[in-house]
Amino acid sequence: MTVDRARLEETAQAMVAQGKGILAADESNATMTKRLEAVGIESTPDSRRGFRGLMFAAESAADYISGVIMYDETLRQASDDGTPFPVLPASAAILPGIKVDTGAKPLAGFPGETVTEGLDGLRGRLGEYRELGARFAKWRAVIGIGEDRPTHGCIEANAHALARYARLCQEAGIVPIVEPEVLMDGDHSIDRSEEVTATVLRAVFAQLAEQRVLLEGIVLKPNMLLSGYDCPEQASVEEVAERTLACFRRVVPAAVPGIAFLSGGQSDERAAAHLNAMNRIGGVPWELTFSYGRALVAAPLKVWAADTAEVADAQAAFLHRARCNAAARRGEYAESMEHELVA
Repeated sequence: MTVDRARLEETAQAMVAQGKGILAADESNATMTKRLEAVGIESTPDSRRGFRGLMFAAESAADYISGVIMYDETLRQASDDGTPFPVLPASAAILPGIKVDTGAKPLAGFPGETVTEGLDGLRGRLGEYRELGARFAKWRAVIGIGEDRPTHGCIEANAHALARYARLCQEAGIVPIVEPEVLMDGDHSIDRSEEVTATVLRAVFAQLAEQRVLLEGIVLKPNMLLSGYDCPEQASVEEVAERTLACFRRVVPAAVPGIAFLSGGQSDERAAAHLNAMNRIGGVPWELTFSYGRALVAAPLKVWAADTAEVADAQAAFLHRARCNAAARRGEYAESMEHELVA
């Protein structure tokens, strides 16, 4: 089956538009329940709808956000006035997207490692999601670093699944976000992070080529190169930026329109600072942007939990984080911005 190249390229370019990034609001119900309960909110379909909806409806969000990744439940929900969520952000020039994998599961024969599942029935689900309004999708592979890990078998299994997913998306006219996340949990050095990340990305792009995926019609969502969170020697912001870009220049094809970094377990400020430093260096063939979840939603969730009736305050907290990261997207972020709330 052929793909609509023009449509895919247009959508991918819109996803990595200058000065904007992607909101990852695609937590599973189980993960969202943990986040809500951690701030004293009961997790129900309505409470999940209420919190996510306030971000989708935040005035001026489209100034900073190009797309929003939703969970299956969210894509089927609507705002208080009955406007379907896929239509609500789209009306503000924010593209709706959908998480389509079913999670990382233990990889048979490889103790301690996982493979992401969800390929069964994916073609049919993508057709339905497109009818519901989705313009892009996301699939996350999870690669851990440890003694004798990751194995070649784990890397290849996840790379193949990512590539099959990406091709199915493109045949459905949906842009795939390709997310091979190398976890930064552990005490490994930034050298080890670089070694594993480069190996994983090489495997992913080899599989994308095997599956005839149009690189101009994807968005890559990788980890930054960081020291393991428990490593006694933490790389500086400048070193993270320099080494991440140097590594990616060697392994990411120039045809890819954009790299939307994930925030992982970084603090809000650190995630913005790293992205900012990379954009200040520049000189790369791809747009460098963000696709953050916790680094965009944690602050507004805390505000909303204090008083769920104060939607405007939670929206202001969300817009503040979006504004800071959009500035980092342009290489214009400064720590002083953290004290300048959006009015």
